[in-house]
Amino acid sequence: MLHIERKDAILNVLESQEVASVQDLVNATGASESTIRRDLKDLESEHFVKRLHGGASLSKRKLEEPSVAEKESIYQTEKREIAEWAASLVKNKDCLFIDAGTTTVEMIPLLRDKDVIVVTNGIPHVPLLLEHGIPTYVTGGKAKTGTSALTGEKAAASLREFRFDACFLGINGMDVESGFTTPDPEEAHVKKTALALSSRAYVLADHSKMAEIAFSSVAPVEKAGIITSHQIEADQLEKLRERTEVKVVKK
Repeated sequence: MLHIERKDAILNVLESQEVASVQDLVNATGASESTIRRDLKDLESEHFVKRLHGGASLSKRKLEEPSVAEKESIYQTEKREIAEWAASLVKNKDCLFIDAGTTTVEMIPLLRDKDVIVVTNGIPHVPLLLEHGIPTYVTGGKAKTGTSALTGEKAAASLREFRFDACFLGINGMDVESGFTTPDPEEAHVKKTALALSSRAYVLADHSKMAEIAFSSVAPVEKAGIITSHQIEADQLEKLRERTEVKVVKK
């Protein structure tokens, strides 16, 4: 059994019975106990499982969204570099959707000298947009605790009043087969709507989002170009580039 097949088998067991012993997983996969323990360590680092004494349980992190404070504290340099490249793709007179998120917000100071209009569902984005004199529309919707994003059908309905030259989306997970994913179905709904209304679409995601799969599907990877950091693994990059355009940012 291949490594990825074994990890899928482990997750299937945990989804069916919530908690499994190492021996249960050995029986399910035919792998050795030491191999299972290594796999569980990998899956825990990816936030899919929580290791227990003698076994593991399925992590709730797959359904959870890290807070803005948690996100802001990691990969800050990479996020700024990704945002710089994203901002360079913006043309004068563009109408933009800038999604909520700690990477997309880094774009805003870089747009101050461009003649653009921005629609956003990111509450922290609004003061920055106004500070830099950028004409701004804010969606309706439910304000989400932790991430300060406006979500749900009211946010999506607000977006349908516009047509965008480009949208710039944040994301929690991107996987060649599972596509772009996020923990919250209401937030996924907003991202899907923005994609459908945009002539050009870009996902801004540092390398840590690669091979991550969250609860709610947004779109296949073919639906947007990807701007990511240079630490992305070569095999993952190759597979992505078979499906869509990928810009790897490295200074």
